[in-house]
Formats: sequence, C-alpha cells, structure tokens
Amino acid sequence: MHLAEAAPEQAGAPGQLDVFRDLLVAYARGQRVETVTVVGNAPLPPSAQRAELIDDSDLVLRMTTFALDEPGAEPAYGRKTDVVVLHRGVLVSPHTFADYKSRLYLLAEPGRLHWETEIIPDWWPDDMGFVPIPNRLFVQPLGRLLGLDPEQAIWATTGTLVVYLAVRLFPAAKIRITGFSILDRPEQTTFAHAWGEDVNVTGDHRLHAESALLRSWSDTGEIELIA
Repeated sequence: MHLAEAAPEQAGAPGQLDVFRDLLVAYARGQRVETVTVVGNAPLPPSAQRAELIDDSDLVLRMTTFALDEPGAEPAYGRKTDVVVLHRGVLVSPHTFADYKSRLYLLAEPGRLHWETEIIPDWWPDDMGFVPIPNRLFVQPLGRLLGLDPEQAIWATTGTLVVYLAVRLFPAAKIRITGFSILDRPEQTTFAHAWGEDVNVTGDHRLHAESALLRSWSDTGEIELIA
C-alpha cells in the first residue's frame, strides 16, 4: 500500500508536518535534505563503502540501542548521528546520549494511545529535552498501512516508524535504510543488536506486515535497501 492511501490529511496536519520537517532539517548537513539514511540496530559486517555512504548523508537517523564505529575498528556503521529516536523502554548504549547536545532526540510514544504514563526514566539526562513523535500524524497512519487494529495495543517497531517518518517528511529525498533484520527474517522472535544483548520481540509488533511494507517501498523506489 502506498503512503497516500493511509495518511489522509486532517485539519491542521499539513502545517504540523511542515513544522516537524523544518525541525529535522535544522539538524541536517547544510540545512538541506537530499539524502537520508536510517540505520537500524541489526549487526552489520564491516563495509567501508556502507560506512562512508552513511556519513556522507545529509541526514542520518538512528534509534534506541545503536552502535557507531569505534576508533581503530573496521568501519561498518559510520559515526554521523543527527536524529535519535527513543522509546521509554530503551536499553542505553554508550552512544545513545553521547554528544547529545548536537543531536535532535525524538520520543516514540505509541503506548500513550492506550496506557503509557508520562514518567521520564531516571537515567534521562537532566538538561536534555525531547520532541514527541505525534501519534495522530505518524503512528496511526502507519498502523493503517500495516493493517493493524487501532483499538488494540499493537504498533510498528521503532525502526519501521523511523523509516515512515523519513519517507513521509522527505518524499523527494533519496532515502536509504540499512541494519533492518526484519526484511529477511520477519519470523524472528528475538532481535540481535549491534550493541548489547539480544532482546525479545514483544507481542505488540507484527513483523511480517512490516517486512512486506518495507519491501513494497523498496519496489516502488521510495526507499533504497543498503546491505
């Protein structure tokens, strides 16, 4: 399904999208966005070409427990990080809040549609704010694309939400994604992370639907898959 089929604009939505887009552009290289790379958390083999492609992007989005190339190690993940998307249950890696004053932090809160509280975790930096990702503009339309029941506590993984965010905000940009294990293994019950231990796939996700949607966007040229 194409984005436009599940994202009807409600009153005021276009202006809100413009504000959200401008916020991300402010953190992009040269305040322009012609290339975007979304880096998922799956382990990646070394690749200097991939790392260079990531770091040469105008805007790089990472999420939750992400990894960066360590000094002296073979390049794989790159180091450029402009936007970080978190949720309240994130396991913090050494990179999550490093150099946080130079990044934009977005908070995914799909659970707020059902039961999530407003409590900020006690490990959150005292002097750092965040910008919530609006459920009405992003989480709910993505849920419709995935065929999810809006009355149930079911929503996309943070990775797919970040890709949707990029595609919706920057339709004219070249959008690349890498580090998404669900593309080839939607049947998995645990996520292997580039940093830290494996985590269980929780019952609020439908990985087969997400994998199919990402594949469809690749087929239509809305995103490019990078190995």
